[in-house]
Amino acid sequence: MLWNLYIENIAVAKQLEISFREGFTVITGQTGAGKSIIIDSLLLLCGAKNGRELIRSGEEKAVVSAIFGCAESSAVRLAELGYPADENGELEISRTINADGRSTAKIGRKTVPISALKEVSSVLLGIQTQSERSAFADKSTYPALLDAFADTEEELKTYAAAYEKLTDVRNQLADLKKAMSEREMMLDILRYQKKEIDAAKFSADDEEERLIRLRTRLKSIERVAKYSGVVTKSLAHSEKGVTAAYLIERAENALSQLTDVVEGADEMVQKLTEYRYELIDIAERVQDALGDEIDNPAEKLNQVESRLSLIERLEKKYGATIPEIKAKRAEIAKRIADLEEGDIRLTELQHEEEKCISEAAEAAKLLSEKRQSAAVTLADEIVASLRFLDMPKVRFRISVTPMHDASGGFVFRQDGYDDVDFLISVNTGEDIQSLGKVSSGGELSRITLAVKTAMAGKNDSGTLIFDEIDAGVSGSTSERIGIMLARLAENAQVISVTHSPQIASLAGCHLLIQKKESDGRTESSVHEITGEERTAEIARIIGGINVTEKQLAAAREMLGRNA
Repeated sequence: MLWNLYIENIAVAKQLEISFREGFTVITGQTGAGKSIIIDSLLLLCGAKNGRELIRSGEEKAVVSAIFGCAESSAVRLAELGYPADENGELEISRTINADGRSTAKIGRKTVPISALKEVSSVLLGIQTQSERSAFADKSTYPALLDAFADTEEELKTYAAAYEKLTDVRNQLADLKKAMSEREMMLDILRYQKKEIDAAKFSADDEEERLIRLRTRLKSIERVAKYSGVVTKSLAHSEKGVTAAYLIERAENALSQLTDVVEGADEMVQKLTEYRYELIDIAERVQDALGDEIDNPAEKLNQVESRLSLIERLEKKYGATIPEIKAKRAEIAKRIADLEEGDIRLTELQHEEEKCISEAAEAAKLLSEKRQSAAVTLADEIVASLRFLDMPKVRFRISVTPMHDASGGFVFRQDGYDDVDFLISVNTGEDIQSLGKVSSGGELSRITLAVKTAMAGKNDSGTLIFDEIDAGVSGSTSERIGIMLARLAENAQVISVTHSPQIASLAGCHLLIQKKESDGRTESSVHEITGEERTAEIARIIGGINVTEKQLAAAREMLGRNA
């Protein structure tokens, strides 16, 4: 139930706070008084786009908020959406619109995207405007309406799973067929790519890093060769000059001849020998450090540069690193295998598609059967309501027909394989046709109300709002619409903006919206009217500007008859 609506700076409404109650409420007022403000404000809470054109002239922002009381079923749905009611079973929704077009929304105390308002408002209220009643002629909305009446939630879930599986298989088939249509060309490309990677003969994943280090070393090899040669020639190995090791060896030999005259000569000879061996070891270690590369460092450098260039070229094509290139090679090999075995895979997928079609068809059949059964009941209820609403010759039928393609196979859609259409004939002798093709505005209003009445108890929305549902109908029909709205209000909160005295007289609560001048500005106000004030308002609706005693008497009669 909608308990309270607060409106600030919407059109001529500077500040409006409206309290609602259960049952049937009507809102009336002179043209331009601001009745549409209430509908526009509620639409903003339902996630309507923008809205800055509604901001009161001269103001920077507008605010709309509403407090809803949540029935148990609605509270469960709201909690599932992540917006539970408070401890009192109430939920507040608000929206602020700024003059620059920015908009913010809150559900409870949580700031939410505008899209969340649409989810939550669909649980709390349903609004029927004239444009939405026209949209009711769109047959694409009929399957969902019929499903809500038929309680097909479980059947839809079963079908949706089968449809998703079928769609996935068909997508795989389409991709494979497309690939196979270009198979030879694609195989040539993939085989070339695989051959190009294989030719590189990658082994270690860190090969590139090692080659970069070697290149750095090779680029400095000349300096290394020059100074390492000085070391080895000076210390131990020289074809022309005298080395340190040679001189020490001569000193050893000479000193060994003096052992009988020089005290400690043997120990000194031993030390010289050790020095000589150490110098020779240093020279050999320097020579070993240079390695074989010293033979032709320029050629070795060219080989390293060539290898690094190959790796860089492959990295640009297949991956940023050698491990990535190897992974790409594995992927290419798999694609080659898939394409080479495409005929086998194609046959497998075709068999799988047949199985999925069978499963989807079985699920769609159960869904269709439940729809067809419910369609008869729903159509009968709608016909009964329409005949009560002054359409005595009406014929109405809900068509539920499985769709087939040119080859005779079922056409599966997200909501089943049925083509659902609402068919109507208003007058005797007219062919029964799709509702959207033949219905006038007044007829759509009554059809909408008939459907809403039939759906009572099936709809999650506890509040139903009708904007000028009496448009395009006569006085006697308006009274019948009012009676039906009152009946509908036995199971839901019904709020109707109306210009009909018949409808207004049938409501349990009558709100009057008026405009007045304050500080040189026009403002709207709203309050509940009873007694003579209500009589006067209904008389005004009956007669217009100058209310007569006869019109007042007619108003009293209406109110008395409907008390």
